[in-house]
Amino acid sequence: MVYGLWLSAAGLQANQYRQDVIANNLANVETTGFKRDLAVFTERRIAAREGVGDPGASQPLLESMTGGTFVAPTVTSYEQGRIDVTNRALDLALEGDGFFRVRDGGRVVYTRDGRFAVNEKGELVTVAGGRAVLNDRGVSIQVPPNRVHELRFSEDGTIRVGEEEVATLGLADFADKSLLRKVGANLFEAPAGAKVRRSSANVRSGAIEASTVDPTTTMVDMIEASRAYQLNASLISLQDATLGRAANDIARVA
Repeated sequence: MVYGLWLSAAGLQANQYRQDVIANNLANVETTGFKRDLAVFTERRIAAREGVGDPGASQPLLESMTGGTFVAPTVTSYEQGRIDVTNRALDLALEGDGFFRVRDGGRVVYTRDGRFAVNEKGELVTVAGGRAVLNDRGVSIQVPPNRVHELRFSEDGTIRVGEEEVATLGLADFADKSLLRKVGANLFEAPAGAKVRRSSANVRSGAIEASTVDPTTTMVDMIEASRAYQLNASLISLQDATLGRAANDIARVA
């Protein structure tokens, strides 16, 4: 019975974690270029199968059972989001794998949010946060403020003002995206030593990439996680009541 309490408690923790991940996804349904997170679980093996503890103290009946649910690291899905046409010249969407490279303070970070603007210094910056967009040499992109209306972007990331080529977008991709870490504000950070390569994604001007969160499916997932949480809570109450009777009523009869 005590074993069952531990299993139900593990179920509570797992489904609370799942609800937190789903809630964050729902909060970003309208966030441009947002990549949804996936709550991942694995089987928690019992101590006898982990090779720890005293083998002689193991219970054969329990050895054939699971150790319950164990929370694994959160996984980000990098699937392609829907492309929404805006007809705004400084809105860009990436079709394929890759990220825009931007500067956040003293560090280089990455984003799929291609809503850009030109600030008073003539720098191409992100609409969200005003972070400088970097070129393929890691330098901020300069645009003559009086010629912003002539700004054009090619599919390969080449930037032109009129007929003059002024820069190339610093599009980046990674051999192992699982190394990337979300740092807030719809930005990703790569660890030191991560292999960065030039992205082969196509740049689509006058469009943005929508969030990959499907609100209907995500709401269903939230309801499912909530019910699983409630079920585990009910099982804990039931097992607690059974333990109470075993400790009080049965002992008194004996």
